[in-house]
Amino acid sequence: MSFDLPRNVILPVDAIDVRLDPGPHPFALSNAEAIAANWRQEIADNPALFDGTVVLLSELAYRDNCLAGRCHSVNYSTFMLWRKRRDNSGAEHAYAHAMLIAGDNALVAIRMGRHTVNAGRVYFAAGSFEPVDFRDGQVDVDFNMIREVGEETGLDLSKAERGQHYHALSTASGTVIFRRYRVAEPADELARRISAFVATEAEPEIEGPVIIRHATDLPDGLMPHMKPLIEWHFAGGD
Repeated sequence: MSFDLPRNVILPVDAIDVRLDPGPHPFALSNAEAIAANWRQEIADNPALFDGTVVLLSELAYRDNCLAGRCHSVNYSTFMLWRKRRDNSGAEHAYAHAMLIAGDNALVAIRMGRHTVNAGRVYFAAGSFEPVDFRDGQVDVDFNMIREVGEETGLDLSKAERGQHYHALSTASGTVIFRRYRVAEPADELARRISAFVATEAEPEIEGPVIIRHATDLPDGLMPHMKPLIEWHFAGGD
């Protein structure tokens, strides 16, 4: 198992070849008892948590502007223990961001709901890869992006203008794959639509939209990986 890619630098990505291995992740096999014990504590602290299915990487490498890797389906309870033991765990996390750009060039992010694991944190609408995001065993990053934005905000990005390239930022906490998605509406109108959608949800995943208008417009609760993405966008990154 190997993770071979530059850290803390935004990388251009022309192709993504991350495959879903049908076998169990070694981390899940070797930590079964600890996973169960930790999950009992997690749901005692937050009964709203759901032990669904996400994926964890066992390999990821960057070669010739391509991200290639292998991942395995795991229960969310496994992911929660891994978050506490990520160092030297033989596992890493990758996820995708649709960088939502309004017609006035502002970025539109979200603040997570109070009942979620990342309560109050600000980032672009996103979620971990799930088995549904894979086609013939290979991850469909754009499907994941569009699905997660729709579920959290009610916006349909399937017809939005997409950036020509993907980019990635790998840090000690994981690897985010992101792509620009441009829409015509100004940020205030997108925020209004998102807020209206959230108001209709019985248990919304997000608290509401967050507009970011320039590189120093950094809201409270911003996830650490977001700052370099915001700076990259307003510097005209390509």
